[in-house]
Amino acid sequence: MATPDVTERIEVSRTLPAPPEAIFAVLTDPVGHVAIDSAGMLMDATGERVTAAGDQFVVHMDREALGDRPLGRYDVTVTITAFEADREIAWTIVGVSRPPIGHVYGYRLEPADGGTLVTSYYDWSDIHPEWRARDIFPVISGQALRNTLGILERVVRRGYR
Repeated sequence: MATPDVTERIEVSRTLPAPPEAIFAVLTDPVGHVAIDSAGMLMDATGERVTAAGDQFVVHMDREALGDRPLGRYDVTVTITAFEADREIAWTIVGVSRPPIGHVYGYRLEPADGGTLVTSYYDWSDIHPEWRARDIFPVISGQALRNTLGILERVVRRGYR
């Protein structure tokens, strides 16, 4: 993977008052991704809890929530690209767009006073050249990532299983 340019990666962090394993439980469950989505695009998910890089699940999407492209409802396959239990999870997406885009989403978890420092990242530094030429990235903003961290805290506090 290419070294990301500062304009091709967004990272936001927040300390959540929860242990890493409680946070990671949400992030490894396909339905957990739906529960914390701040963009409103993730409608549902099917598949088993992920346990390793290479694992996959399907997310049922509705792009109309963003109001930017009239894709309606569609499915994407999430493929885990990085997995270190209670420390990091990352994934890429293959969906209706061809060629596959190649952008990566992920979370890093680090022990911190009062809980766990969670860093959410979105990296499009290694996208396919056809997508780079369209100049449409980032699709998700840093604010959306920050919002997701707030929702993640709420979901974890409520005892997500």
